[in-house]
Amino acid sequence: MFGPTAVGKTGVAIALAQILRARGEDPVAVSADALQVYAGLEVLTGAATAAERAELEHRLISFLPVDAQFSAGQYAELAHNEIDGLLAAGRRPIVVGGTGLYLRAALAKLSLKPPPAADARARWTAELERSGPEALHAVLSARAPWAAAEIAPTDSHRIVRALELHEAGELERPPEQSELWTRATRHPTLLVGLVAERERLYAQIDARVDAMLADGAEREVRAAHAAGASATARKALGFDDLLAGDVEGMKRRTRNYARRQLTWLRKLPDVITVDVTDRPADDVASEIAAIWLRG
Repeated sequence: MFGPTAVGKTGVAIALAQILRARGEDPVAVSADALQVYAGLEVLTGAATAAERAELEHRLISFLPVDAQFSAGQYAELAHNEIDGLLAAGRRPIVVGGTGLYLRAALAKLSLKPPPAADARARWTAELERSGPEALHAVLSARAPWAAAEIAPTDSHRIVRALELHEAGELERPPEQSELWTRATRHPTLLVGLVAERERLYAQIDARVDAMLADGAEREVRAAHAAGASATARKALGFDDLLAGDVEGMKRRTRNYARRQLTWLRKLPDVITVDVTDRPADDVASEIAAIWLRG
């Protein structure tokens, strides 16, 4: 189950689990979120609360310290082990998330690149601080123009990552059809995308940010910063904004991220979209269950 932030994925997953249990299934949620892996950032990343986990067991959330680096390749190995183990035990995995790459990494076997060498990350990060992202983007354009064409000149993280991969000889021209968008999955899968009317979704995002602040998101961020949060942990939406006290910036970036998530959703082959606008979670879950039962 995929969808933009604040669309209500966790609530729908819990309601779906209740329906599945009534049919004799034993469901478990497997998170496909790049940042919910970090312990200590649960409020900021919207991870399932203790009460929600009591209603539906969740795997692959809150298991890494905030100073740890993490990659999609590492996640894929963990997710495959979780899903395979659950199926072998006769349980029903519900993969839930909003990180498109992690969703595909959980469901399919991708040729994911290794994490960069520590010295490469440090060198390119230092160069980024000296020269700025536009200068590094120019370096990438000279070395790998096909990669630079897909990356905004201000996207510091992706520029640094691409330069690391190029230096390691791992940055290749993309295949004509990226494996990200093929229909291949490791197990038979019902792929559901949750969508909502755009203005309603944006209002929900703004309300969610306000709720996060009330629940202590800024305290989380400052504690993680003091604990030496890794570069990957700092990618959590709102991390830098809250350090700077820029709540409106956090809301704006979250709305922009939701647009990118919806773009991912539209690219997913065989995805069944379900509009959740003004619908309770149990109603949405009933529709998904009906689709699943129809095969």
